[in-house]
Amino acid sequence: MPEVLGAVKRAVDDDPRPGRFVLTGSSQADLTTSGWPATGRIIRLTMYPLVGRERHGDPAALSLVDRILDDGADAFVDPPSGWDLYTYVTEALSSGWPEALRTEADRARDRWLTGYVDHLATREAPALGVARDPLRLRRYLQAIAANTAGVPTHKLLYDSAGISREAAVAYDDLLDTLMITHRVPAWADNRTSRAVRLPKRYLIDPGLLAPLLRIDHRRALRDGDLLGRIIDTLVAAQFRAECALSVVGADMYHLRDANGRREIDLLLEARDGQVIAIEVKASAAPSRTDARHLEWLRSQLGLRFSVGLLVHTGPRVFQIAERVFAVPAAGLWSTSSGRTTRTPGTGSWPG
Repeated sequence: MPEVLGAVKRAVDDDPRPGRFVLTGSSQADLTTSGWPATGRIIRLTMYPLVGRERHGDPAALSLVDRILDDGADAFVDPPSGWDLYTYVTEALSSGWPEALRTEADRARDRWLTGYVDHLATREAPALGVARDPLRLRRYLQAIAANTAGVPTHKLLYDSAGISREAAVAYDDLLDTLMITHRVPAWADNRTSRAVRLPKRYLIDPGLLAPLLRIDHRRALRDGDLLGRIIDTLVAAQFRAECALSVVGADMYHLRDANGRREIDLLLEARDGQVIAIEVKASAAPSRTDARHLEWLRSQLGLRFSVGLLVHTGPRVFQIAERVFAVPAAGLWSTSSGRTTRTPGTGSWPG
């Protein structure tokens, strides 16, 4: 109800005490609402789909990013038993949208997510005047889904979808604004100046992979490349939400050198310059070889390198090298607070 904004503006101008109003609404408002820009009067908080800590852990705990910067590997505990590749794929494909999570039957959830994509392509985007051909937008979104957690060239994406570069640029801006996709920028400093500048592409909600690529658990578990992309997209979703919550403040990047010999899936750079480096492996038995790029970055950054995390699908936390630790993906949302956690795959919520 955009007409309420004028009343809020007058009330805030008369009494500027903070915390009196919470204004919620669709991200469409950035494209459609005119009038009061609210500059200097509101604090904007991004609402991402629900992630593991909200679904299974302690949503009131300090941001994981802040805990890592304060405590290093002590921020992690071994997760409850029961997390394996199948349950991680379940976690990813079940989506983070509350409406989808309330639907316990897999088939009903798939229909809800398919309907969400259909509505986006056929109603929402055309109504905003960006995509008048739903089929083209759907093909472009499918190309991004097939390359989630990758660093594809823009040409590869729009050629795959059979659209022009100009249309792809408009679609990118729309999908980012509607919080369907996220372009993670490349990171470099003077020691890694030859880094590739292409962004890493992600679907914000890994649950959209199922309706876009028409996949299920069996196909995901048979396809090693697809499985790796699913787990990477799931992990990125956790850290994206944690960065938004961080009191210290941290931004998300990726790193890939120009020769493609070294790449790191995610880098979180805090405002004081400290770096948390993250590699994601869909493996229950990660080795020191898997962490070689983390060790390389540690040698490049010195004391700025806070900790390197090799996020895996095994059962426990353990040290691999100096300031480099293997952490189960479920360890990203497990805490030692003693709160009840959900058994993976059951659909029940914390008590």
